[in-house]
Amino acid sequence: MRVSETKWRHFSVRTIPLAITLALSIGIALLLSYEMARLFLPWPDDAGTLSSGSAETSKLAFSFHDQPIELPDIGFVDGENRPLSLSAFRGRSVLLNIWATWCVPCRKEMPSLDRLQAKFDPTQFLVLALSIDRQGIPAVKDFYQELGLKSLGIYADQSGEALDLVRAPGLPTTLFVNTEGKEIGRKIGPAEWDNGQTIALLRQHMHLPSSIEMKGALK
Repeated sequence: MRVSETKWRHFSVRTIPLAITLALSIGIALLLSYEMARLFLPWPDDAGTLSSGSAETSKLAFSFHDQPIELPDIGFVDGENRPLSLSAFRGRSVLLNIWATWCVPCRKEMPSLDRLQAKFDPTQFLVLALSIDRQGIPAVKDFYQELGLKSLGIYADQSGEALDLVRAPGLPTTLFVNTEGKEIGRKIGPAEWDNGQTIALLRQHMHLPSSIEMKGALK
């Protein structure tokens, strides 16, 4: 009887760490799957007011609110290190893209954001690419020079607080902001911003008049 008890104790000691390791592995795998889903799927607000809308909206993985939502007044600096906040751009439609130079999907979509801004008058429709690089403005300027970006303004939030303030699940996250400074929708993950479908969708939901389209779209 004592031999059996001894064998059972040895078996338990050996299997407990294995069971813990297995449980942790499963937990980590589930967590990673959850985070990936948050990154690439539409992310509803607390009130559950996001709707997929049309088939084109769903295809492009854009989500729009049934009602505009108040946004915090996010603070950042411009290319000259002058303090700014989101409220400074009220009166125009804003596509707020939160990104970083170390984010691979962000790096890939930035040229299309630059081309999108080139098609529109920034005093009426602004593509506000907000970097959260800890190195701040110098890192953004180097990146713009490397990729030859010319139409986008330079903005940075070294604190990275913008992500938490808008409850963004990851990078890139893009918010569609109306002229009153309220969020009307968002896109989680990268997009090809200057293609015809995307521009048509922005026109529909952000009420962009064709008259503000500039020479880049007329070529």
